[in-house]
Amino acid sequence: MKQIDAVQKRLLQEVADLHDIPEGAYNLRANGESVGRATTANIDIQSKPEGNGIDIRIKSGTKNESVHIPVVLSESGLKETVYNDFYIGDDCDVLIVAGCRIDNCGSQDSEHDGIHRFFVGKNAKIRYVEKHYGSGDGSGKRILDPKTEVYQEEGSTVEMEMVQIKGVDSTHRTTLAELGKDAKLIIRERLMTHGEQNAESVYKVELKGDGSSADVVSRSVARDTSFQKLDLCIIGDAACTGHTECDSIIMDSGRILAVPSLEANNIDAALVHEAAIGKIAGEQLIKLMTLGLTEAEAEEQIINGFLK
Repeated sequence: MKQIDAVQKRLLQEVADLHDIPEGAYNLRANGESVGRATTANIDIQSKPEGNGIDIRIKSGTKNESVHIPVVLSESGLKETVYNDFYIGDDCDVLIVAGCRIDNCGSQDSEHDGIHRFFVGKNAKIRYVEKHYGSGDGSGKRILDPKTEVYQEEGSTVEMEMVQIKGVDSTHRTTLAELGKDAKLIIRERLMTHGEQNAESVYKVELKGDGSSADVVSRSVARDTSFQKLDLCIIGDAACTGHTECDSIIMDSGRILAVPSLEANNIDAALVHEAAIGKIAGEQLIKLMTLGLTEAEAEEQIINGFLK
């Protein structure tokens, strides 16, 4: 296991809000290798035999504990795919923090693809935070293609915060979920693209159990000549409730394609979708500019508030 250097430590701080080694369980990864790992009495982390990821097992009844699994890439040309499986026992209440920071100062493309699967036990509750950032002044691209699968048992709750607001040239995010009886899923996505960046988010949620519910909301901003596609789908196979919302700001010569869809296969499936794309309202800019802000400063204030 390698030691973490100063650059990698700074990148980990930015992607996972870590200013020191976290308390609780963690697995820190840099440039394709593990640079730190800790387990607890209730949370075990083991490398997969194939060496391409980890298994995280959380004992039933575990509460008020956390798992941090951030990744940083600071070598140009490095490409990796990592498979991480989470097995969350019944009646848990835990925080899981993931995410990746690519700092590419070279001419070759760098890519990290994290494949995460969550198996959530009965009446368990997890909060999952995933942040993606890109940086570096090289010509090589920063590419992130994450895939997340969530399988929820009866009465479980999953809250997911997906954030990508800086420096990622290309991303294709796919999130799939299956919910059992009385399970609840809440997703909040925040996305900003600029330059010639391309981002696609695909969400497919299947409500299979009576009383299950899903609330999927995406807020995004497309600047310069960037392109976004938001594909949100909820399938109701039982007496359930589902809501999707795409709320986007378009600027400059940006392009946004929103594709919300609903599929009801049960007479008691209550599904709703909303989609709105528009520019920043002129009256908002004028109001802030009368307080002494320049137009550019006013735009930034509005965007920051929108994506908060």
